[in-house]
Amino acid sequence: MSKKRILFVCIHNSARSQMAEAFVNQMSDQFEAESAGIEPGRLNLFVVKAMAEIGIDISQNSTNSVQSFIDEGRRYDYIVTVCDEASAERCPLFPGKGQRVHMGFLDPSAFEGSDEEKFQRTCEVRDAIKEKITQWLAQVEHSRQNGQAA
Repeated sequence: MSKKRILFVCIHNSARSQMAEAFVNQMSDQFEAESAGIEPGRLNLFVVKAMAEIGIDISQNSTNSVQSFIDEGRRYDYIVTVCDEASAERCPLFPGKGQRVHMGFLDPSAFEGSDEEKFQRTCEVRDAIKEKITQWLAQVEHSRQNGQAA
């Protein structure tokens, strides 16, 4: 059985979508994840540190453009937007027949305060993403095994 392809999308592909991609690729051999943004930026260093804290190295990841993936004709089974609710209207929709899913998370790039406060809040978002991805993958896999749409 071929792997189901997932694209995680957010604004800059610097934080939430990077974490979600890493969790899927670490947790499951049934799925293959990628991530992209509408305005690719730079990897958020607090996110790199937060992921390293739990043993996942994303320090060499690049940020990707949704438009470049569209231009290349890439197709996905699931397109998952991970923008926070305030930015949801800016989160792009990827063309194609992939099932669209929205999982809203706060944007670590918008956090204010000391570096320690930003890092702690980033870790909270990381943990929320991991929990949601774990639940969602279990749901999707259960639906696949029972021949249902997820």
